[in-house]
Amino acid sequence: MEILVWVGAALSVAGLIGLMACIVVVWKARRAGLSDDDLRARVQKVIPYNLGALFLSVIGLMTVIIGISLG
Repeated sequence: MEILVWVGAALSVAGLIGLMACIVVVWKARRAGLSDDDLRARVQKVIPYNLGALFLSVIGLMTVIIGISLG
């Protein structure tokens, strides 16, 4: 079951990288000095990627826990 731990760790790291990428995109949008409507539109485009990265990270952590429990 050690493979589950490593697969889960890789999924969690991929999710964290995705979350950091979302943070960078929104941070750059805020620094660009956009109007409120443009900023809101850009942030709304990032939300699905943010939720997907969070989901991937959670699935990875659950996989690690299952791997530890079974191992």
